[in-house]
Amino acid sequence: MAIVVITGTGTEVGKTMATAAVAAASLAQGLSVAVLKPAQTGVAEGEPGDAAEVARLAGAVTAVELARYPEPLAPATAAARSGLPAVGPDEIAEAAAKLAAVHDVVLVEGAGGLLVRYDAQGSTLADAAAMLRARVLLVAQPGLGTLNASALTAEALSSRKLSCAGVIFGSWRGDPDLAECCNVTDLPAVVGAPLLGALPQSVAGLSPTAFRTAAPDWLAPQLGGTWDAEAFTQAYAPPAYKH
Repeated sequence: MAIVVITGTGTEVGKTMATAAVAAASLAQGLSVAVLKPAQTGVAEGEPGDAAEVARLAGAVTAVELARYPEPLAPATAAARSGLPAVGPDEIAEAAAKLAAVHDVVLVEGAGGLLVRYDAQGSTLADAAAMLRARVLLVAQPGLGTLNASALTAEALSSRKLSCAGVIFGSWRGDPDLAECCNVTDLPAVVGAPLLGALPQSVAGLSPTAFRTAAPDWLAPQLGGTWDAEAFTQAYAPPAYKH
């Protein structure tokens, strides 16, 4: 039984696509997979949320959503404004543990970043990860500005004695600029964890069949894929500085 908490350096960094890719690669290995979305915000009742999108792309996963709030805000704020019950770390941990009892892999996809508040007590995804003693997979943007956000997340994990399993680029362009190329080596260094994958920028537009077929190519063997971090690093090594 493996529980992995997937967080990002912020919003819109590719967490859902990364979750779907890990789910697809795990399914391809013959493992049973559950995806838990503790709090879905900004989606109306009846509309598909992130967990449903993971299931659409990855395949036969058990998709569970604990709470849903209509406004696209932090979960605690969205819950308070809507008058709906907040979801706390105890509830998240309990749901993940129950899923882990009957699945090989449980992926817990957070909302926003690691320290986004889920309830009025200021509880965060980090609190749930600590209760579960789960590894945390960090999804980051590859471009300029990502090093600070990633380092802050890594420091927050370390201060809570949480283990960062690695980092994934949530949206990698085929023609990266200088900062993106430098971050291939700089990002793992500042986080203190390996680079475990890079999802192409266009993955959200793939058909489910194409997504499932390609997913292992985007992820390192630690996540069930065939992606070669060393080859990727060499391919995108930045040019030497010209005086």
